[in-house]
Amino acid sequence: MPIDEGLSFHPVRIAVLTVSDSRTLAEDRSGDTLVERIETAGHIVAARYLEKDDKDAIVSHLHAWIDDPDIDCIITTGGTGVTGRDVTPEALARVQDKEIPGFGELFRWLSYQKIGTSTIQSRACACVARGTYIFALPGSPGAVRDGWDGILASQLDSRHSPCNFVELMPRLREK
Repeated sequence: MPIDEGLSFHPVRIAVLTVSDSRTLAEDRSGDTLVERIETAGHIVAARYLEKDDKDAIVSHLHAWIDDPDIDCIITTGGTGVTGRDVTPEALARVQDKEIPGFGELFRWLSYQKIGTSTIQSRACACVARGTYIFALPGSPGAVRDGWDGILASQLDSRHSPCNFVELMPRLREK
């Protein structure tokens, strides 16, 4: 999609939350991939944390970041599968004001082109919570690349036309 070079780029302050019981930040290739892409695009990594697959802990962390005025957007990686420990979509459901169903639909469409029907196991999703965007990606580096490169890189670029998420940020808290 087109980038209008005549418009100003506005960096987004993005927090990265990895959800995993099986890795540490030092072993977090998905989080590292996401951070690298965020910074290369000119955005700001406002915070980074690794949280265990615990719905209440994830919700608590999301609430803290949603209420932080220095964070515009949260991207999670991990916990979007169908096993018993995968609870990231349920955590988002507990904090969301509005779901963004097209994000998960588009993610699975892009993913299908690479991994075929295995994409059906992904519950990638997104929402708005008290004026903050939250995007939940699966926990593999490939899924992070698909989500960032195929959707978020353009939608979080203020120069993307015909529309983008950044231009809506001032209006997300409207009643």
